[in-house]
Amino acid sequence: MKALFVLPLMAALAACATPRERCVSEATRNLRVVDRLIVQSEATLSRGYGVEQYQVTRPTWRQCGWYPVRTRKGDIVRGAPRMCWDDEIETRERAVAVNLNEEAATLKSLRDKRASLARTANTAVAQCAATYPATR
Repeated sequence: MKALFVLPLMAALAACATPRERCVSEATRNLRVVDRLIVQSEATLSRGYGVEQYQVTRPTWRQCGWYPVRTRKGDIVRGAPRMCWDDEIETRERAVAVNLNEEAATLKSLRDKRASLARTANTAVAQCAATYPATR
């Protein structure tokens, strides 16, 4: 449900970005992903275990409409609320075992990849600055 609200909002905000901001954002997208993975890997190593997200469905009693009521004049108006069972999806987290040696190797690999992506991104950001000079 939140995604249905967030996606149009993000699209609207992206439309407000300048061409230079869009260029820089595109040039640094992979770098941001790798940075987020590095943070997750470091957290896993510091905790000593991984965290897995899973979803559960649970029934919820909600209002799903109104019972129609006929007035003395014959008009149909909204009457008492109608209640229904609806499935609600809830995201939960649980601890999972991880091989800490493999996680450390993954972290090292991510840091190496980040250095490579940073060089590429710096070049691309400089190109964005040249293509779309700052305006005041």
